[in-house]
Amino acid sequence: MAPNDQLDLFKTEDEAVEVDEDQRPRKYYYADPDKVRVDLHKILAEARAAQTMPWDSYYVRFYCTVFPQMTNWLPADEAAQLRSAFATEMARLKMT
Repeated sequence: MAPNDQLDLFKTEDEAVEVDEDQRPRKYYYADPDKVRVDLHKILAEARAAQTMPWDSYYVRFYCTVFPQMTNWLPADEAAQLRSAFATEMARLKMT
């Protein structure tokens, strides 16, 4: 027999227990700004060190999408500086 806290998959509709979605615990993710900062600076350093585009087209699209989103976990002024620096490096690399 199944434990009381486990739903029985074979109950009829009349016997089924309704689960109120408002009662489910919500899971939230909060990034660690220090870890995000390390990742962003690593990506930016790789771009700055490169003479030509260091990534294939998949990663270019990926970083152009994800890098700005990752900066949202940082203070606004730092985020703006990192986004600007990344955009500058991407423009430089795309010209080569």
